[in-house]
Amino acid sequence: MGKKSKRNSGPKPGGARAEKLAQRRAERESADAVVTRPFAGVAAECDLVALREFVPSATAPLPVQGADREVTLATVLPGAVAALSRENGDATESFVGVQVQNFSEDLGADLAASVEWVKSAAVGDSLSAANPTSDTPALTSVIAADAQLDITVHQNFDWWIPEGMEPAPEVAATVQQANAAIMPSARLNADGVVAAWWVDAGEKAHIRWVRPESEDDLMLALARVHAAGNLHLGENSRFAGSFRTHGLLVPVFDLDPEMHADEWAPATVELGNRLAEALAVDAPLTTEERRARDGLRGRQITLR
Repeated sequence: MGKKSKRNSGPKPGGARAEKLAQRRAERESADAVVTRPFAGVAAECDLVALREFVPSATAPLPVQGADREVTLATVLPGAVAALSRENGDATESFVGVQVQNFSEDLGADLAASVEWVKSAAVGDSLSAANPTSDTPALTSVIAADAQLDITVHQNFDWWIPEGMEPAPEVAATVQQANAAIMPSARLNADGVVAAWWVDAGEKAHIRWVRPESEDDLMLALARVHAAGNLHLGENSRFAGSFRTHGLLVPVFDLDPEMHADEWAPATVELGNRLAEALAVDAPLTTEERRARDGLRGRQITLR
């Protein structure tokens, strides 16, 4: 009798090859579980992405459904916790943060879980990690999905300390350290412009514009505008590239740091109009536009 063939018998259980295959399967399953557009379905999606990824210090009242207390959304809370409740004079203040130390593969579910927790949190409690479960409601069920955010941009982290409170020395030192690292930032205030954020980075200033369109559609529009020589914000500006984050594309422009943020608003409106016109075109790209698209893709990075 011939020897039994081992072909297709699979790796030996407990062997090194079996462990590698199991690790690869786990990595694939983890990648599949990542929610690429966690704030989809919410009108404030673009600003939520900005607050999560690059705005240093900002707060906004969060339009929570069915809550008997006000909840404030913050870029980052002390200790990068997910949520906290504190006393401020005679009032109870409830906060949820989006720049957190611990998070899951679904940032939208994290935010929903944090809101649900803080709605009934006792004064002085904090939530280090959201830890959403299968019972966590969708973000669109927790907050008013059609509401934009009324954002207040802070140039420091002094709001971490309740008004009139004398902080402990270590807390005061933490706030001072955070304040020293912050870069001046502003959200552009212009008709039709949403989630365009200016920052003074020192030698250069930048505008990062989180766009709501699908990445593919926006890339085609950027290519058309770039091929026509119009992908800029006027004099003393330069298109620097773009990055992908949370399912959206964010064009970035280098700017003259001597100009104030509001001075860039008219040019941003004009660029928005040019992009809207390009987005409405459904003809194939020309040779020049394809060349522009390839160049734009070469200057694109992905953030997670």
